Amino acid sequence: MDVPYDLTSYVRVLKLASTPSWQEFSQIAKIAGAGILLVGLLGFVIFVLMTPITGGL
Repeated sequence: MDVPYDLTSYVRVLKLASTPSWQEFSQIAKIAGAGILLVGLLGFVIFVLMTPITGGL
């Protein structure tokens, strides 16, 4: 592991990185929120389907 080489590559990546625009951030937030809601809904549906099978809580 060559530490100076690693540090220069990290600095290069940080120089290329930029802050997203408000529109881009908003779009990413909406997509992430939709994904979280979808996973939660899927978990709830599995819970509702499994409750009668396992005999309640």
